[in-house]
Amino acid sequence: MIRRPTAPPLNGPRFNEFINVPKVRVIDENGENLGVMLTAEAIEQAGSVGMDLVEVSPNADPPVCKFLDVGKFKYEAQKKANLARKSQRTQEIKEIKMRPNIDDHDYGTKMKSIQKFIGEGDKVKVTLRFRGRELAHGELGMRLLQRVQQDVVETAKVEQHPRMEGRQMLMVLSPK
Repeated sequence: MIRRPTAPPLNGPRFNEFINVPKVRVIDENGENLGVMLTAEAIEQAGSVGMDLVEVSPNADPPVCKFLDVGKFKYEAQKKANLARKSQRTQEIKEIKMRPNIDDHDYGTKMKSIQKFIGEGDKVKVTLRFRGRELAHGELGMRLLQRVQQDVVETAKVEQHPRMEGRQMLMVLSPK
């Protein structure tokens, strides 16, 4: 004996006696269009083949219903939603810190990290920290950030142009 819920479904598609329109377009379990028929007649036909009448397109005129197992249909929809949520990736902001008088080898290492982060689809915040009298030579920092910008021009775009914020200069890069 199959137990049916007595309350209408709160989420998910309406099925069987919860379909409250007089006529529906019916598709059988093999995907064949049976045409427009009365809802009660369609529920009866679905029951005769051991299936439920499930509303798959409620906004159509008339609504489209299919012969399906409602539990299996909900399970498949839940699996599809979980897979979509799992495959989503949030974009993180990675930070690279530099000094205005950075050596060439250190610069190369930092650039490899920037390229790696951008290749993974993350944004990169390049922070240039000034200490002591370095602050008087802001043009050195600006030249360094422009060099970074030139080196990543094929893979990234500048989202926030270099700007001073206290004792540091910031620039944000994002993947193209």
